Amino acid sequence: MAFASSDSPGDPGLAAAAVKILIAGGFGVGKTTMVGSVSEIAPLRTEEVLSELSTGVDDLTGVEAKTTTTVAMDFGRITISPELILYIFGTPGQDRFWFLWDELARGALGAVVLADTRRLDGSFAAVDFFERRQMPFVVAVNCFDGAPTYTTDEVRQALDLDDHVPVNLCDARHRDSGKEVLLVLVEHLIQRARAELVQN
Repeated sequence: MAFASSDSPGDPGLAAAAVKILIAGGFGVGKTTMVGSVSEIAPLRTEEVLSELSTGVDDLTGVEAKTTTTVAMDFGRITISPELILYIFGTPGQDRFWFLWDELARGALGAVVLADTRRLDGSFAAVDFFERRQMPFVVAVNCFDGAPTYTTDEVRQALDLDDHVPVNLCDARHRDSGKEVLLVLVEHLIQRARAELVQN
């Protein structure tokens, strides 16, 4: 999804390009936190309290203190420049809500796959989702306090990522860190578009 938007905060005569992107990943990796930290508007959240009904269904290993979960999506917006506005959709992380991912991915130009080094295996399904759909994505390792520390090359190798997929370290709690990840994704999308033009 890329279209002209009239709600540009800059010159009222300037139409900004609006781009839809996804923040995806496994359960408890920080998707809701990232959407909230980068959004310039109050984010829309669909969080519910984890209850006894999720016992045995949601794996809380490594995130035992987690008390809420996204059941549909998160939504936010960030103006990268007067010419570019990103509409950000955060996906739910639990397997039972993955049927929503196809709907959320419709019209998206790219995605950020958030990863947690405490449970890196939880990132495989998200990486596979975007690879199968040939949707450009970047991987952002959310550096949780006390989590094992790895280099981006080690993460790339562990997730078996192609060389062209950018990998960054980030802290989803901080706006500047999240914005940097989004800028890396935008640059990746531009490079992909240019490469396709050259090929054609």
